[in-house]
Amino acid sequence: MITIRQTTLKPQDLLVALKLAVNPTRDYLLVELSRELSMPLSVVHGCIQRAELAKLVSRASGSIRPLRPAVKEFVIHGAKYAFPAQLGSSTRGVPTAIGAPVLASHFEKVEVPPVWPSPMGTHWGVSVPPLHSAVLSAIEQDNPLYDALSLLDALRVGAAREREIALRELELRFG
Repeated sequence: MITIRQTTLKPQDLLVALKLAVNPTRDYLLVELSRELSMPLSVVHGCIQRAELAKLVSRASGSIRPLRPAVKEFVIHGAKYAFPAQLGSSTRGVPTAIGAPVLASHFEKVEVPPVWPSPMGTHWGVSVPPLHSAVLSAIEQDNPLYDALSLLDALRVGAAREREIALRELELRFG
């Protein structure tokens, strides 16, 4: 009997696809993605393979290219189901969702914003697990990626108004 395994997306696959999608004019080598995402080269290679099977990226032209409409559709309609998140306890961390700069300007100051737990964080808030453990390293030099991941978290854990504004902001970024 022949067994065929179902390929499943992992959170790091979406992280890589988002990195590519928010930097669409940049040509990445796998080694550059590995370095900028603080992920082993073999892991990034696996991410690209799975993301390509899911039609989130393409290597048809020889370089790795995001399929931005597909990434947008998955972020908006599928990611919160595939990678659910729950608010946790109070901790120090990096603001995300409604606490991140991309959304904070749309709301009055949030007393206890959602944060990705980090001992190096500058804000006290309620913890939200990041999409992947590499997120905090990946956003250090990539503000568009930070914005996209924060908007994704607003879809994952936000209230209706937060999700509505996050959707509008994602539309602006992905067209």
